[in-house]
Amino acid sequence: MSDLQARFETAAQEALELPKRPDNQSLLRLYALYKQATVGDAPAERPASLDFVGRVKHDAWVKLQGTAKEEAMQAYVDLVESLK
Repeated sequence: MSDLQARFETAAQEALELPKRPDNQSLLRLYALYKQATVGDAPAERPASLDFVGRVKHDAWVKLQGTAKEEAMQAYVDLVESLK
């Protein structure tokens, strides 16, 4: 396991244990970076129009289209560090 992968996994666990709930924009960014790092680019199809939360999350993920896995991991780690 690479050093970045280990730091990413640690940051993912720390994100669940933050002392204060992050604002909605930070939560969306965490979600999108995590999905980009673990799954890759978002699927083209958006969730149903009545799934407002799903659509917002999908749109945040789509903004990272083409971002390399390692770059998304590093940005996720950096964001979690800034939220601690």
